[in-house]
Amino acid sequence: METIPTTDPIVVLTPAAVKAIKRQAKKAGQEGAFLRLGVRGGGCSGLSYVIDFERDPDPEFDMLYQQEDLGVVVDIKSAKFLKDTTLDYDIKNLMEGGFVFANPQAVRSCGCGTSFTAK
Repeated sequence: METIPTTDPIVVLTPAAVKAIKRQAKKAGQEGAFLRLGVRGGGCSGLSYVIDFERDPDPEFDMLYQQEDLGVVVDIKSAKFLKDTTLDYDIKNLMEGGFVFANPQAVRSCGCGTSFTAK
């Protein structure tokens, strides 16, 4: 596999997010995989967030960086919509909580926080 050039963080992960991601990776049998963050068209506000695990990033289309000991992959197209975003993990109660994006590129978000409209 080719080495993917690293870049500065596009999405900054809080310590709570890193802990939750590692817990989810272990539960899914994806320990050692990269965290894939991105956006895709859809959702009630136009763009939906993507959070997944990735074993084989594509050096032609992906940007890679490390945060703590976690590899993060963001595709080039999604990077412009996610630049300077913070990903947190917060459980407020059993009905609310989980991963929360604080995205300065979003001018409007849906009520559940899983989609947004970009600037």
